[in-house]
Amino acid sequence: MSIMIVGLSHRTAPISLLERTTLSAEAAADLVARLCRGEHVAEAIALVTCNRLEVYAEVSKFHGGIGEIGAALAEATGVPLTELTEHLYVHYENAAVAHLFQVTCGLDSMAVGEQQILGQVRVALRSAQASGSAGRTIGHLVQNALRVGKRVHSETLLDKAAPSLVEAGLRQAAEVLGPLSGVNVLVLGAGSMSGLSVASAHRAEVASIAVCSRTLPRAQRLAESVGGTPVPVEQLESALAAADLVIACAGATGYLVGPAAAERAAQARAGRPQVYVDLALPRDVAPEIAGLPSAHVYDLEQLGRILTAEGLSEDLAEARAMVEAEVALYLADQRAKEVAPTVVALRAMARSVMQAELDRLSGRLDGLDPDVYAELEQTVHRVVEKLLHQPTVRVKELAAAPGGDTYAEALRLLFNLGPAPERTKAGDLPGVELAVQLEQESLTDLSALLGRTGGAS
Repeated sequence: MSIMIVGLSHRTAPISLLERTTLSAEAAADLVARLCRGEHVAEAIALVTCNRLEVYAEVSKFHGGIGEIGAALAEATGVPLTELTEHLYVHYENAAVAHLFQVTCGLDSMAVGEQQILGQVRVALRSAQASGSAGRTIGHLVQNALRVGKRVHSETLLDKAAPSLVEAGLRQAAEVLGPLSGVNVLVLGAGSMSGLSVASAHRAEVASIAVCSRTLPRAQRLAESVGGTPVPVEQLESALAAADLVIACAGATGYLVGPAAAERAAQARAGRPQVYVDLALPRDVAPEIAGLPSAHVYDLEQLGRILTAEGLSEDLAEARAMVEAEVALYLADQRAKEVAPTVVALRAMARSVMQAELDRLSGRLDGLDPDVYAELEQTVHRVVEKLLHQPTVRVKELAAAPGGDTYAEALRLLFNLGPAPERTKAGDLPGVELAVQLEQESLTDLSALLGRTGGAS
């Protein structure tokens, strides 16, 4: 069995496609359940955020795993597989571990270093554990990724290495509107991102803050926390006309601000510039609004490019180095664990041979004194242990290095121990676990691979 990641994110897909592939918690759970009923997937977790959809899976076959995951993603999102394929990426084995660690630490986020992803990965893990789809392999891997994520954020200054999306949006607004102290802000939505936007605007000492939400009590609580004004959704258009900066965070179905409403607001403002910062997915602000002479629209995609262009800091480089070291340690530990069944099999064979020879000796020497037999048994046992000690210790050390699985295979061949046990489904392992290492295969023709929804590798 091998680790595989199949997904799409802001790095490979436009926001318009990410909007169409956003899944509810129930839909994500259904996706994982379908995958674990398949032939080639033993465990799976689905990570769904505002700018990524990824499946982390333990698969028995490379082609079969891609086929089943691709088909399940197409069914869950309603996006044809042929359309998804162009934007999907695949990470396999070591590359999959490295990608998961980077994602969990916020190094692959649109706002590099953000901590929200830690909570999102934790929620995805808990959901999979509750349904039984995350077992000893994927569950253990994700738990390690969470540990590394916490370590990176506590031991480095990654959180300060790059500003948040909200802060990037405020900076863009200041470039258009001038000092924020004279800016009237309207925040759409009352969720966690809206709370961050309100707090950031308040720290920037803007002139006023209004909060509009379909749930008025939540808008009231958020607005009152900074001395702002709650706005019922029915009064949105008049609030738009009064706002110099609109920060949209609702992620509602359909646009909260359409072209017609924005045009009426522009007319009411008599051509004064207006900035829309759309932090929502699906988008709250219609993209066509950017065509209005007085309107400036910044969505997640544009803000992500702005943040990326600001470059890497020393803190970000330190975080990346820490993640690389943790990935190397995890992979070495896994390689060392994979040799354990071979060592167990070797010792079991040695005990079997030893016992057979002792039984043969006992049969030939009828009436052998029990104390003498016990001494003989202890002597033979010590000899066997001394002969096996150095090879088993050394093979564990060698296995921790890249390519170390070949040493375990050599032991199996030399002592005729038989093939390594292969894992099938979570919980189906009798005795000692061993993940079967599959050969890395080319991803040059991903379309062809995804077209085979269950073919053998």
